Amino acid sequence: MDIDEVLTRGVEQILPSREGLKQLMAKKKIKLYLGIDPTATNLHLGHTVMLRKLQQFADLGHEAILLFGTGTVLVGDPSQRTTGRKLITQAEIDKNVATWKDQVKPIIDFNKVKIMYNAEWLLKLNLRDIIKIASHISAVQLFKREMFQRRLKQGDTVWYHETMYPLLQGYDSVVMDVDLELGGTDQTFNMLVGRELQQKINGREKFVLAGKMIMGTDGQPMSKTSGNCIWLTDSAQDMFAKLMAVRDELMPDYFEFFTDKIMPEAEPMEAKKQLALEITRQFHGQNQAQAAQKRFEQTFQKREPKFEKKIQLGDNLLYTVAQIVKSNSEAKRLIKQGAVDVNGMPLKELIASLKTGDKIKIGKKWFGKVIDETH
Repeated sequence: MDIDEVLTRGVEQILPSREGLKQLMAKKKIKLYLGIDPTATNLHLGHTVMLRKLQQFADLGHEAILLFGTGTVLVGDPSQRTTGRKLITQAEIDKNVATWKDQVKPIIDFNKVKIMYNAEWLLKLNLRDIIKIASHISAVQLFKREMFQRRLKQGDTVWYHETMYPLLQGYDSVVMDVDLELGGTDQTFNMLVGRELQQKINGREKFVLAGKMIMGTDGQPMSKTSGNCIWLTDSAQDMFAKLMAVRDELMPDYFEFFTDKIMPEAEPMEAKKQLALEITRQFHGQNQAQAAQKRFEQTFQKREPKFEKKIQLGDNLLYTVAQIVKSNSEAKRLIKQGAVDVNGMPLKELIASLKTGDKIKIGKKWFGKVIDETH
């Protein structure tokens, strides 16, 4: 991928200018970074948009850094939040960092991309340091953030430590002395604070590249609560099936953001198979991806589902299904909508009892049998 494609594919905007960044890259190898806070155990496909972009810069020979926000995560990024974040423990941070490194290995070459942790400098700041950093940014600038104003209008609280987040993230740019920061459009405010700190403290420019936001399989923003995520930890079969459920109008974006290919001129089903195969191959290899395609065709196109997965027998239907979807509320929603079949019949009673050997279909992607390992 050449420099022009790297600076345009999946990119919403580059500040202060795309041409200025291109000229800088023509003069020297730049230093850039992508920061991610380890707030949860699993990553979904949406997280890979900027991870792929980071690797593209690394492949061009630039100094790329994947920064784990082990310090900023203690504050919690308020971007796109309607309420304050729950404080995270150190044990949770360590666990999430470990799992994330494994999850991104299929798309990040750690021989080319360096890992850093901002707790190494943020936790060493004393009061004098924090006051000095804060003196470069207007308080009005921080409190005018749209999401803060929205929360205040709703009667919610904006905690003081949340206003510190842009300062701490911005200070990362100063410490690492970078030329460029990558992030989603929801990070633009934070990245621009970093640009301002880089200018005022280090006396030089920092570019900001904001990637386009990707929608989930249903056309809504990807989120755990919406149930529309494709998780990097999904099995090859689940990943392929979920990708086949992506709405047709989203396919051009999925080809642009998650592959290096152009959407083929083919009928939607065939194009979607190529998309699903390519993305599943990235995370599970060619053999598993092809096997997932074969299974999908057998299960959904030939209508011959295989109930090979196992689900532990719970107290009732709700608890049993919740094991798979990882949420009682999501299980309740699916059951109430008639998306759960037991032995070929939709079952909408949350407290319905099940027995060993029952065949359960959840949505269009999950087929399994009930087992009871307690006997």
